[in-house]
Amino acid sequence: MAEVSSKENLGKLLSEEKKSLNWNEVLEKFKAILGNDIYESWIKNIDLKKEFDYYIVLSAPTRFVRDWIVSRYADKILDIVKTFNKDIQRIEFLIEESEQKYGKIDIRKNNKISLIENSVLNYNRFNSGNNFDNFVVGESNELAHAAARKICISSAHYNPLFIYSPVGMGKTHLLNAIGLEVVNNKKVMFISAERFMYHFIRSIKNNDMVKFKDFFRRVDVFIIDDIQFIRGKEAMQEEFFHTFDALLEKGSQVVISSDKSPLNLDRIQERIRSRLSGGLVIDIQPPDLNLKIKILKSKFKEISQNFNEPYELSDEVFEFLASETTSSIREMIGALNRILAFSRINAKSPTIYECKKILKDFISCNGKSTSIEFIQKIVATYFNLNISEMLSVRRSRSLARPRQIAMYFAKKLTTSSLPEIGRKFSNRDHTTVIHAVKKIEELMNKDNEIKQKVSEIKKKLI
Repeated sequence: MAEVSSKENLGKLLSEEKKSLNWNEVLEKFKAILGNDIYESWIKNIDLKKEFDYYIVLSAPTRFVRDWIVSRYADKILDIVKTFNKDIQRIEFLIEESEQKYGKIDIRKNNKISLIENSVLNYNRFNSGNNFDNFVVGESNELAHAAARKICISSAHYNPLFIYSPVGMGKTHLLNAIGLEVVNNKKVMFISAERFMYHFIRSIKNNDMVKFKDFFRRVDVFIIDDIQFIRGKEAMQEEFFHTFDALLEKGSQVVISSDKSPLNLDRIQERIRSRLSGGLVIDIQPPDLNLKIKILKSKFKEISQNFNEPYELSDEVFEFLASETTSSIREMIGALNRILAFSRINAKSPTIYECKKILKDFISCNGKSTSIEFIQKIVATYFNLNISEMLSVRRSRSLARPRQIAMYFAKKLTTSSLPEIGRKFSNRDHTTVIHAVKKIEELMNKDNEIKQKVSEIKKKLI
C-alpha cells in the first residue's frame, strides 16, 4: 500500500534526491492504463516534486484530491511508477495549492457544467460508454427510453421524470445518457442521492448552506440517482424538498431514479412522494429473452471492437447466457465477461459445454432443479409417457423422438458430460447422445412441428 505523509513531515526526508523519472512519460502511461476519464479527472492534477532512492514525492492541489487519489488509485500509481523505476517502494504526497493551476478545474472542459466551489470533485463525470446509441431497446424499457429522449429535446415536458426498476436494469445508463445528450448546451448536475447528502452534511459543518442552496438550484437539468437513499433521513429530505421545489419553479428539468415507485418508497415524507408522482413515472421491467440476447450481442460487439477480441460466440452461447442469468442485466454482462476471460486465457472460442462449466455458479432456473431426472419427467409428461417407457430399449418413433428430445435438453441445460447423460438414459453410449442432439437440431431446422414442441418443453423447463 502506498504511504502518505503530511507537508510538515516532508522536512524529515533526508535522502539524497536523484532524478531519473520522465514524468511526462509516466503521465502518458497513467492515461493509457487508467483511462482518459480518470486521468483527466484526477491524475493530471498531480506533479512529481522529488525523487529519491526508494520513494517519490508527489503534489496534489488540495487535501480532498490527495485523499481521493490515495483511497482509490495510490496502489495503481505505485505499480505504474515501478515499471519505470523498480526501486521505488512508496509514494508520499504534499498539498501544494496553486490558484493559477488548480483554482478552477473543469474536468470536461465545459464551463456549462456546475462546479462545487473549493472542491475539484466534479460529479458530472459522465460515462461516455453509457449513451443512447448503445442502450438496447425492447418492450420492457422502450417507454423509459422514449421519455428520456423526449426531455432532451423538450425540457420540462415531463417534470419530474421518475424512472424505477430493480437493480441492474439500466436506470443509471439512461440517466447518464440524458446528461451526455444535453451537457453541451445546458447546465447539468448528475449526482447520486448519497453524494447529495454528503454535500449537505459538509455544508452544515462548514456553515455554508447558502452556497449549497445556490449551487444545486441554479442548474437547468438536475439528475439524481437512487433517491431511495434519502429514506429515513429527515433533515436531508427537508432540504431535498426545497431544492426540488425551487428547480421546478424556475423551469429546470428534474430526472430521478429509484428502485421503487414513489408510492412504495417508505420513510419518505408524503409531500415528497406526492411531488415525485406529479410528473411521469415509468418502470423498467426485466428484459425478455430476445432483449437479453440483443443486449449480450451488442455488448460483445462493443468489447470486441474496443479490445480487438479475435473470438466468436455462437448463437447457442448467447441464448444460454440469456436464459440462465435471470436476476439482472448487470449479472448477465458479468457472466459474458467471465466467458470472454476464459477465451483470452485459453485462446479459443468456448463451446456451450465449457460455458456451462465456467458459469456453474451463475446458472439459475427460477428455483427449479434442472437435473436430468427433472428433464426426463417433463418430457415424458409432455408426450403422455411414463419415464420407464421413454428410457426403454424400444426404438419406435413414438418413444425414440421424446427420448432424443430429453437427451437434447440434458446436453443443453445441464453441466453433465456426454457419458453421464448416456448413463442416465439406461446406460446408453455417449455417441447415442451426440446422435440425438444432432438429430433434434436438424429436425428443428426443417420440421416446424418439432420446433414448436421443443420450444414448448423448454418453457416448462426454464
